[in-house]
Amino acid sequence: MAKAAARDPVIARRAVRLEAAGAGIHGEWVEPEGAPREPVLVLLHEGLGATGFWKDLPEVLAARHDLPIFLYDRRGYGRSDPEPLPRPLDYLDRMALVELPAVLDAAGIDRAILLGHSDGGTIALLAAAAFAERIAAVIAIAAHVFVEDVTIAGIRAALDAFEKGGLREKLAPFHGERTEAVFRAWAETWLDPRFRTWTIEDRLAAVRCPLLVLQGEADEYATPAQVEAIARAVRGPVRTALLPGAGHVPHHRARAPTLAAIDWFLDAVRAGAFGEAPGCRFEASARS
Repeated sequence: MAKAAARDPVIARRAVRLEAAGAGIHGEWVEPEGAPREPVLVLLHEGLGATGFWKDLPEVLAARHDLPIFLYDRRGYGRSDPEPLPRPLDYLDRMALVELPAVLDAAGIDRAILLGHSDGGTIALLAAAAFAERIAAVIAIAAHVFVEDVTIAGIRAALDAFEKGGLREKLAPFHGERTEAVFRAWAETWLDPRFRTWTIEDRLAAVRCPLLVLQGEADEYATPAQVEAIARAVRGPVRTALLPGAGHVPHHRARAPTLAAIDWFLDAVRAGAFGEAPGCRFEASARS
């Protein structure tokens, strides 16, 4: 459980190379000395992300909760093998239902709590719906379950920033020579007219594990309708929080309230005390 430690815990970070679903996958373990082996908190990055996008959050969560943390670059991203292109429109299903369980197998993870951001949040929801026996709980940050007009507008703005602004340079340290491919695969899929009707709302009823749904009130890619749709559809206990003033990346831009919500959730889940009815709201506030 989250606690104020008398001393800084000893946390080791080590890289691993896994073979999963026919590809080489770059993964990283962040482990507090003496932490229990399960559950493992597995971090799933955003649609343009990689392990480095999490910055120091893995170490922060490991220290606060005495949990082993595993994060990895999905195929096509960062230091993992390239993905076949063009990307299929069902790429999120493939990442959630084929790649993720294969990565968990390769890493030796039997029971996971998933924390996913953006695309990673959607992948976490899909995995929880499909693998109830394996996913103990989910934290979904800025997840999408359908496409909104604001989503398309946000991606068009990102495309402009990639072509004319500094977004290409910001992504290059994480993806290297594959930066162009990573960005185009993401943007072109979401901007494809055939993707406009994409939704996973019909599958959310199979999500029965404890769920925390977080979104910034000023998210550039979504409205609160995403949070409402998730809370309405799932059949397990859920808490939601809209974080005031936060955009699409609240775990970096609004860290105090985001950590407050995550702390409460992980403490409750691990204590077996998370049993409120679906749809209730948790107002996040900074932990003293």
